[in-house]
Amino acid sequence: MTDRTTDPHEAVDLYLAAGGGGDPVGTTITAAALAGATARTPGTPGPRTPGTPGARTLVATYAWERPEVDPTPGPLGAAHFTGPAPEDRAYGGTLLLTPESRPVPPAGSTLPRLAADLPARLLLLDPCQGLAAMAAQIRRLADAVGARHVRIVDMGGDILAHGDEDTLCSPLVDALAVAACTLADVDATVYVAGPGTDGEIPQHVLLDRLADARHHTPTARDADTAATALAWHPSEASALFAAAVHGARGTVRTADRLIPLTDASARVYALGLDEALALNTVARHLLDARPDTLDEAADLSARLTGIHELERERRAPADPPGLPVASPGPRHTAEEAMALIRERAPEAAHATYRFAARTLGLDWHHIPALRTLLDADGPLLTLS
Repeated sequence: MTDRTTDPHEAVDLYLAAGGGGDPVGTTITAAALAGATARTPGTPGPRTPGTPGARTLVATYAWERPEVDPTPGPLGAAHFTGPAPEDRAYGGTLLLTPESRPVPPAGSTLPRLAADLPARLLLLDPCQGLAAMAAQIRRLADAVGARHVRIVDMGGDILAHGDEDTLCSPLVDALAVAACTLADVDATVYVAGPGTDGEIPQHVLLDRLADARHHTPTARDADTAATALAWHPSEASALFAAAVHGARGTVRTADRLIPLTDASARVYALGLDEALALNTVARHLLDARPDTLDEAADLSARLTGIHELERERRAPADPPGLPVASPGPRHTAEEAMALIRERAPEAAHATYRFAARTLGLDWHHIPALRTLLDADGPLLTLS
């Protein structure tokens, strides 16, 4: 396997958003930062505009989202979407997601709207048929688009999980990405964007594991490439990353925990695929076992970590605790809303809009209305 941590200039930039959920948002910011770094490198051929992804940036991503977005357990495959599938053969059989794509009910997905709001083409990564099938999909996709290099981006850093971290929640998808790219024998770099912003591994632990890794620091202009999506998307890790890039520091209250924003939260760390594999216990075992189905992969991950992501979603209630089935929108004045949010987050300098919405008895669909009510702009709600 060939592996390098320097980024070649190439006509097609193929990114893999390793964590599902809102990772395509943070991946777009990362793509803009790396494109800007390429544009600023003397002697680099071809025009690039700093602060924008390359003109042919492709982001392959899982359709695996939190239950409040998609009440069905596990990731969605191509059969779970309707709508046009333009240029399917151009992507080696991988489904291109467009604004016209629709999940088949009762499934839900934010990816069609992200396809409209992000300056990149989104492609559906499908782990449902097991590790070898996912590796073959990645290999076909890279060959079809002529990508000489794959950039694997993980928001927060659980792609470097040993598996025994107390706060770890979702090790499987990241491990599958590392194992599948290794099995596909693609030339790849792993990027950790905003270490610690997903709350799964403490930042200081990640920085120890990234001690020898080089890093990029995106600009505010890079972060603004995802501003339209962040105005409505419930992703918290990508929002924390974007806010840190814009200069936010201090403690943030998310839906589940408190997370500190530091200078390191605004960085993108790069390491080789082999290095990530050496750190990721589940990925190494997946490579040894070569599971034929996603269930087998999830069972293996559960034996190693005690976390069974499929069973957790299968057992989850249809509506998460404290979340209204159908809320009509904000019922508070701006002053009442801010007072309640501050009361529920006394230690925090900032809060995510997902946390703020839940505090007010709203769901994520009401984030734009909540922003309007509070006259709030930017990735996070400032409390102090």
